[in-house]
This record gives sequence, C-alpha cells and structure tokens, in this order.
Amino acid sequence: MGSPDFRFRQFTVRHDRCAMKVGTDGVLLGAWAGHGSPGTILDIGTGSGLIALMLAQRFPEARITAIDCDADAAGQARDNFHASPWNDRLTAVHESLQEFSAHTAGRTGFDLIVSNPPFYDNTLTNPDSRRCTARHTGGLRHDELLPLSAGLLSDSGVFSLIIPSESEKSILRLADRCSLHPLRITKVYSKPGSRVRRVLATFGKSPVSAPEEDILVLMDEDGHRSAEHSALTAGFYL
Repeated sequence: MGSPDFRFRQFTVRHDRCAMKVGTDGVLLGAWAGHGSPGTILDIGTGSGLIALMLAQRFPEARITAIDCDADAAGQARDNFHASPWNDRLTAVHESLQEFSAHTAGRTGFDLIVSNPPFYDNTLTNPDSRRCTARHTGGLRHDELLPLSAGLLSDSGVFSLIIPSESEKSILRLADRCSLHPLRITKVYSKPGSRVRRVLATFGKSPVSAPEEDILVLMDEDGHRSAEHSALTAGFYL
C-alpha cells in the first residue's frame, strides 16, 4: 500500500511511520471484536491505531488505551487519535505489553482487549528489523500475550484476536492453560472453496457449553467483496 494514509468513512489513518500498514486483518478485527457497551478497551500492538479508532467509532462510551513497543508507531497512533473525532477517549502509550502489565495488572480490568498479534513463529525473519518485530513472534510471543492479557481482563471481559489458521490449535491450547475459554470462533476464507486463511477468536474467563462458530468469506466468485464482508465493514470503508 503505497499511500501514506488510508481514508475511512469517519477518520483517516496515516501509516507511513509504521512498520505494518493498514491491512485487511486489522480492519476485520476492528469490525468484528466486541459487543454490547464495553467501558474500557485495550489495543495491544496498536501500530497506526487503526483498530483502536474503529472501536472508538463502534463503542461511543468506551475509553481506549492503545499500546505499542515501537516509538514511531505509538507516535503515529497518537497523531491519528488527535486528528480523529474521538481524541478525548483515545490514549496511545509507547510501552511493551510486559511493561504495561507490570504496573497495570491488579487494577480494575479491561472490558475488551484486542490484538492483531505478530505471527509466523517458525519462518525466516525479515531483514527489516521493525517489520520483523511487527510480523514475527520474537517481540511478543503468544505464550506471553495470552497470560498477560488474561491478567488484564475484568471478570466479565473478553479478549479478541486474529491469527493465521495454522496457529489456531496452539492458541486454543495456550488459552486453556490461561483459563481463557473460547466464546466465539470465526474462520475467514479468501473466497469460496479456498482454505481457511485467518481465524478470529474471542475468549472469556467464564466457560460456555459450546463456543459460537461461524465463517466469513471475503470475496465472492466474481472477485468482489462478499455480502457478509460488506455488511461487517459497511461503517468503515468508503
């Protein structure tokens, strides 16, 4: 994506100082995660602030904290927040999850925690170190992300993330070890007949008899955005 910014219906995201640009994964998570009226939200690894901005639009009463260990990303998220209609409810913090958790855990927890986490644990690392940190689990391993997030949740709070399909089983095992129970699982397909591309997952502290399961197909047979994809993102894309 060559443009330094990406325009949505109610806000614009500049991402020229971020290692990871605005992309489909972030938009899907921002449109999918959460329900009801969460009062406090934490966005882990916010990057440009895209997901936090989408959640600010969707949940008009929520106060949102967005953290990132990369100084340029946190600074750009802060600038994007200031330029948005919801500046008074958005806070960008330059801090790792480990640092943030160390001085926040034990306080009143968050109602919703979201993360579009790094992935590709076993692939060769990218020579661009900032992009590598954003895309690989070297900077934040999943076995740190889940227990630290669990410790920051309120008793009734939920944790939502988007992951590659290959990581689903390992994430479910980690979640179980952290006493996080799957509440909703959405499997994402690029087009009809393709293999699962991503998995959107929501976890909570209280188990349910069976998690809600559904699918999302992004493109129709003609290569256009599918009806369900359009419905999910209707409030955001121009």
